[in-house]
Amino acid sequence: MFSDKQKPRTMSEIGGQPNRIEKNTKIKGDIISEADFRIDGKLDGNVKTSGKVVIGKDGYIHGKVECVNADIEGSFNGELLVSDLLSLKSSAVIEGTVSVSKLAVEPGATFNASCTMGGGKAGASNSGSFKPSMNTKNEPAKAS
Repeated sequence: MFSDKQKPRTMSEIGGQPNRIEKNTKIKGDIISEADFRIDGKLDGNVKTSGKVVIGKDGYIHGKVECVNADIEGSFNGELLVSDLLSLKSSAVIEGTVSVSKLAVEPGATFNASCTMGGGKAGASNSGSFKPSMNTKNEPAKAS
């Protein structure tokens, strides 16, 4: 179907380098990628990737994000669909709706979202409130 020169390259063949939207850059529109994405600027639109989305401390997304994993230090407003782990750093500000399999929240993060947690199960709906589980291992709290 493809000749060797036309064959799509895998992440390892292209070095696995993430796409970046740098600070002081504003983008309006939708992004679809198989690679990881790091946003340090502003995005008004949607992101769909089979990789990881990182919103840096100065980053902001307003729209819908669909990804496997996400690390958020900056701000997000919209619909966030994370099929595995969502990690919110202490400077994160989240508003909107969130659907996630696993959630890790550092103290200080602002999480004003309607949250549905799944992981193959039906999931439970929480309105931004959860209580940490009592564990002795250094693991993130799980929503109740």
